[in-house]
Amino acid sequence: MDLSDLINVPAILPALKANSKKQLLQLLSERAAAISGIPEREVFDTILQRERLGSTGVGNGIAIPHGKLAGVKRIAGVFARLETPVDFESLDDQPVDLVFLLLAPEGAGADHLKALSRIARVLRDADTVAK
Repeated sequence: MDLSDLINVPAILPALKANSKKQLLQLLSERAAAISGIPEREVFDTILQRERLGSTGVGNGIAIPHGKLAGVKRIAGVFARLETPVDFESLDDQPVDLVFLLLAPEGAGADHLKALSRIARVLRDADTVAK
C-alpha cells in the first residue's frame, strides 16, 4: 500500500495553523468531511472517541488520529504539517507537527491496520519527513 493510495492533493495541508489538539482535530475533520462527504461532526466525534481510548500521538512529533465510519467507502486520509507544533498528549510527551488523519470503512479490519502501519513507517523515515 502506497500513501498516494490514501491521499490526494486537496487532502494535503502544508502549513496548518492550530492552537490545540482539539482545534487541530476539528480542522482535519473539516477537510476530511469535505473530501469524503461524511458530515464533519461525525468525523470529529469518531476521531475524538478514538483519542479518548489513548492518544494517537506516536512520538517524534507525529500523530496518526484514525477512526472507522459507516459511510466511508475506502480508506482515505488527510495529511498536515503544522506551522507550530501542538501538544497532542503523545507517548513521548513531545508536541506534534506532522499529522495524518486516517478514515476507514467500519469493516476495514486488516486493511485499516496495514494503512496505519504504512503511515507510521513512512513518517518515521527521517529523509521522508525532511522533504
